[in-house]
Amino acid sequence: MALKSIFRAAITGLLTPAVAFALVAGSLAASTPVSAAGQSMQPFVKKNIYPETANPTADIAAALKKAQAEHKRVILDFGGDWCGDCQVLYIYFHDKTNAPLIARHFIIVPIFIGQMDRNLDVAKKYSVPVEKGVPALAVLDAHGKLLYSQQTGQFGHMRDMSSKSVTEFLNRWKA
Repeated sequence: MALKSIFRAAITGLLTPAVAFALVAGSLAASTPVSAAGQSMQPFVKKNIYPETANPTADIAAALKKAQAEHKRVILDFGGDWCGDCQVLYIYFHDKTNAPLIARHFIIVPIFIGQMDRNLDVAKKYSVPVEKGVPALAVLDAHGKLLYSQQTGQFGHMRDMSSKSVTEFLNRWKA
């Protein structure tokens, strides 16, 4: 992410100061940056999270089959790579606290929604109103039963939330 984009996102409120600082630190440092707490931080690199050519129906079916075999739940993650909040959720999913929770209890299926114009039938099937904001999540049991769907865009402002919010969500819905 270019510094100009980071500053623009921070000024317009799309990023919290802490996330903006981490992005700037990662962009400016030649080596691995260190946080104010002395912890090593990896530079931010925009991730390709939501494959545009994926088949969500087939992906969900494969995830459910794997979830049954491994006694896990499935998280449907609706969003787009253009979405800064989706990128922040991805970072939080992969931090040192949440990554082990996900590995033990969940299979994540990223579902590309384009510019709110793709795979909307899948979102509707799982009662996820993506028009209220993304990322938007649904949780299924291993047999495909809907256990939870975001109704009010709870994670639509990940930039203002902490990793702890994701940890609480995962602990609530883990298998």
